[in-house]
Amino acid sequence: MAPRRISIIGTGYVGLVTGICFAELGNNVFFVDISEQRIEDIKNGKMPIYEKGLEELFRKNRKKISATTDIKEAAESTDISFICVGTPSGKNGEINLEYIRKAAEDIGNAIKGKQDHMVIVKSTVVPGTTENVVAKTIKETAGNRFRIGMNPEFLREGNAVHDFLNPDRVVIGTKDEKVWKELEALYEPVNAPILRTDIKTAEMIKYASNALLATKISFINELGNLCKKAGIDTYRVAEGMGLDKRIGRHFLNSGIGYGGSCFPKDVLALIRFSQDSGTDLEIIKKVHEVNEKQPLKILDVLREKTDPSGKTIAVLGLAFKPDTDDVRESPAIKIVKELMKYTKNIRAYDPKGMENFRKIFPELIYCKSAREAVSEADACLLLTEWEEFKNLTEYDFSGMKSKIIIEGRKILSRERVKDFEGVCW
Repeated sequence: MAPRRISIIGTGYVGLVTGICFAELGNNVFFVDISEQRIEDIKNGKMPIYEKGLEELFRKNRKKISATTDIKEAAESTDISFICVGTPSGKNGEINLEYIRKAAEDIGNAIKGKQDHMVIVKSTVVPGTTENVVAKTIKETAGNRFRIGMNPEFLREGNAVHDFLNPDRVVIGTKDEKVWKELEALYEPVNAPILRTDIKTAEMIKYASNALLATKISFINELGNLCKKAGIDTYRVAEGMGLDKRIGRHFLNSGIGYGGSCFPKDVLALIRFSQDSGTDLEIIKKVHEVNEKQPLKILDVLREKTDPSGKTIAVLGLAFKPDTDDVRESPAIKIVKELMKYTKNIRAYDPKGMENFRKIFPELIYCKSAREAVSEADACLLLTEWEEFKNLTEYDFSGMKSKIIIEGRKILSRERVKDFEGVCW
């Protein structure tokens, strides 16, 4: 396959992973962002985010990668633009299309007079957005000279590079035969099933996928709360369930709920979209409600063991999941916020997420290691299943004043550490 010239609009997690992986597949990539700092970082060989394996791939493919804040410069140098900007939640949970509209306006101005430029939406958007917002906005400026498509991403933070290069499927939504053939050829090296749909179906596949995964998490957490009271290990229950091929084991780890930049906002956006469409998604609404309450279950367990007022509490794990520095919608945020009502003596540690967490809670005591964080602590809460936490031993917790250890994720080994408890198992 001849190399394609690709613009990536937006250098967040999706944009950076998408662009660098396309470069790995042999293409020339132009990153575009309004953040001068991010663009300078890319130009200088520095990754603006941490994602497992991404920096190594970036260094390997730097000769194929350019970066600019000038979208016109990028559009003139490329044939395809992927929109990878954020779609955060609005005040009432609805999707905020501010960045999508701005990207569409900028692309429209940039490709004015250019023939057949392809604009592909990779951002997660509710059905109808690609055609009724993106295409319509570009058309107002660029006329009918462009081609449009929708190509949702299915990247798990912490595993995003692997997921891009080894996907379960590639979904391409378009009515345009030329867009279909171009994207089919672009993804040919990844060796995965490619599903062609109309644009609205492609948009919905992304939401439906995330909503079902979120449902599995809230289901096992609700079940875990019951198992906790009944003296049952939820993880053994999940193991038995997961052996059924119709169910599977993935996303059945009970704990303190889901977080991150996708599930929370996508579940809310789907609920709001359904309401605006005159339909209530009762199950999905309950999924959200369960997840809102679940993180604070760990504080219920803590209060059963000690009054946290004025105590020194160690918090291990701030990122919403391991192998990323992303703290967006992390359960740790809700837990720490509630914990601060009882004590200001919170000692925190995370292998990668502390810099981002410090922007939210500058008043915490940030430590250089898990062992330092638990030193002189009255209790310890483990919130993220980092690999290094799995290797903690009795020795690492020996400096605690009183040994109260509560897991929000199942992390510790009974062979290495004695006397700890899970939040819902």
